[in-house]
Amino acid sequence: MSGLPKAILFDLDDTILSAYGQPHLAWTRIAAEQADNLGGLDVPALIAMLAQVGRRFWNESMPEVQKYWRLNLPEARRAVVRRAFEHMAEAGHAMPALEAADAMADRFTEMRREEMHLFPGALETIDALRQTDVKLALITNGAALTQRAKVERFDLAHRFHHIQIEGEHGFGKPEEQAYRHAMEVLEVSPAQTWMVGDNLEWEVVVPQRLGIHAIWCDPYRQGLPADCGIQPDRIINSLPELLAGVKKAA
Repeated sequence: MSGLPKAILFDLDDTILSAYGQPHLAWTRIAAEQADNLGGLDVPALIAMLAQVGRRFWNESMPEVQKYWRLNLPEARRAVVRRAFEHMAEAGHAMPALEAADAMADRFTEMRREEMHLFPGALETIDALRQTDVKLALITNGAALTQRAKVERFDLAHRFHHIQIEGEHGFGKPEEQAYRHAMEVLEVSPAQTWMVGDNLEWEVVVPQRLGIHAIWCDPYRQGLPADCGIQPDRIINSLPELLAGVKKAA
């Protein structure tokens, strides 16, 4: 096929798999499930607080702290929900015991694991690319057991020339080593490489700095954030769009 690079680096969660996107919908469902434990709590206010605390938790932490929590996501969720409860109490809301916060966080982890699924056309696109001369790598952050379980559950291992899990390798996005290592294994240069993923920092900003063609995947069609200064080289809503305009060799 013409129009493709020598290598494509793929993110996993919310790029190939619907994993953690649209968290406010999950939290709303969980709050409804656990209403008896929450008393008369203002649920919309709690959902808004969870979003606010979550952004601060992940965006304002030092890189080494972020890395620790990426490898311990269930505990990270407990920390976020507990902080949200504490801020709600400080704002004058009558709050249930912190055990209710842990129950909400644990249910979020369970719900996401249960409902995780492949995006339509994801495997078909990867398989079509695998049949070409394009080298494929899967680069995913997170704990070794958690992410490897996803690879096995969705039959991904044989579809990639290289699988790179943060918990297995000791480094992950947005560390430059994560991208450089994958390209070294695939024996390609940045100019020969695409990065495809949903995180604007990890899959656009850092790859572009390295000279990689950065494709932002927006599967929930949310669009770039307001006043976003980041400009992906390309924006797609689904992986099959990667093959749009690609011509088969005669």
